[in-house]
Amino acid sequence: MPMICLSDFEDYAKKHLPKSTWDFFAAGADECCTRDDNLLAYKRIHFRPRMLRGMSVIDTRTMLLGTEISFPVGIAPTSFHRLAWPDGEKSTARAAEAMNTCYITSTFSTFSMEEIAAAAPNGFRWFQLYIYRNRALSEGLVRRVEAAGFQGLVLTADLPYTGKRRDDIRNNFQLPPHMTVKNFEGVFEEESCSEYGLPSNSIDPSINWNDIYWLQSLTRLPIIVKGILTKEDADLAVRHGVKGIIVSNHGGRQLDGGPATIDALIEIVDTVQDRAEVYLDGGIRTGSDVLKALALGAKCVFLGRPALWGLTYKGEEGLREVLQILHDEFRLSMALAGCHNVSGIGRNLVQFSKL
Repeated sequence: MPMICLSDFEDYAKKHLPKSTWDFFAAGADECCTRDDNLLAYKRIHFRPRMLRGMSVIDTRTMLLGTEISFPVGIAPTSFHRLAWPDGEKSTARAAEAMNTCYITSTFSTFSMEEIAAAAPNGFRWFQLYIYRNRALSEGLVRRVEAAGFQGLVLTADLPYTGKRRDDIRNNFQLPPHMTVKNFEGVFEEESCSEYGLPSNSIDPSINWNDIYWLQSLTRLPIIVKGILTKEDADLAVRHGVKGIIVSNHGGRQLDGGPATIDALIEIVDTVQDRAEVYLDGGIRTGSDVLKALALGAKCVFLGRPALWGLTYKGEEGLREVLQILHDEFRLSMALAGCHNVSGIGRNLVQFSKL
């Protein structure tokens, strides 16, 4: 069967992955209300399309912190890509490079950052960072990120502790013995590692806004903060000198009952204005979802679970197919809504359901 839309890849992955792996990728926190609302929120937004605008030429390109990408969809940081495909994050990096877009590599990758960089030497990559109780460990990661040629550092702000993911607990989810969190190879005793590949108390829960300054003292890379959901935190982020904000609720895997990211976007965009770039992840499944996010002020969106579904289907080729489908759907949605280019997409393009 041909793969027509992202839900086709989801169906394939659910059918072919081991149950515990599927559950790990799919998991939300607690009752999964926020995870599910990330998708449902897009259904409450409707277009106000414009007609007779001469749509023979459409340009999907945009810029992320000065680097051009082919369309405003990147790959969000997700863990353990080798659970989906043997070449794991190397395939992800190659697909992003081939599609000329940004790949945010997770700290919790099953290949090292150096191996990922070598797999796609011309790719545009940022690195997602947690701050550890062992600050020397975090500092060493930052140095390696710079040396490996990554172009941005994405600090995850919403994980002082891991959310309660019921299926992972029921399944007693563990990384298979032949896989490790490669960026930490040899750092921790294997027997001390938890289900997610590191000791359970290794991430520093005392992280606060001053740690942005600490990171800035270590690197010249632009710092992007991921996990912001309120205008108050968005304002603090730009006051602390971050260059980008990813509006994110961790795919609904952390605090259940928080807002869908598309619902949180407007107040953050209005607060930040042009002081930093604002991006979004969570719930993107169609090209029209991308268009809605951009209309509400996102500069770019990032894909989480759908990237893993593409990898599960055919590795690099499968993920390229996912990205190409989204690119084509986004371009078509732009054309049907009367948008010639990304800079012409504005809030007057959408309205919210009266329900």
